[in-house]
Amino acid sequence: MANSLVSIQIIPKTKNGENSIPYVDEAIKIIIESGLKYEVHPLETTIEGDLSTILQLITKMNERMMEMGSYNVITQVKILYQPTGIAMEDLTGKYH
Repeated sequence: MANSLVSIQIIPKTKNGENSIPYVDEAIKIIIESGLKYEVHPLETTIEGDLSTILQLITKMNERMMEMGSYNVITQVKILYQPTGIAMEDLTGKYH
């Protein structure tokens, strides 16, 4: 079972103020390719998994923003760490 829920909002600074949505789409693609359980929300994406794996994923996302031409990126992260196990369903299941 996963030991963490991590919500991520990535805000890349583009060179000439271009639309950042293609950058955000690329960050979400990296999450999808990770194989981890995730949910995309309007202002952030929540990932369920092992904390160290998710932190490595965040590093990969930030590095990809630089490769795409962003000159800096703000990444806001919220972490729920529970060694005994945690799932998104535990917190939001009653709403589905």
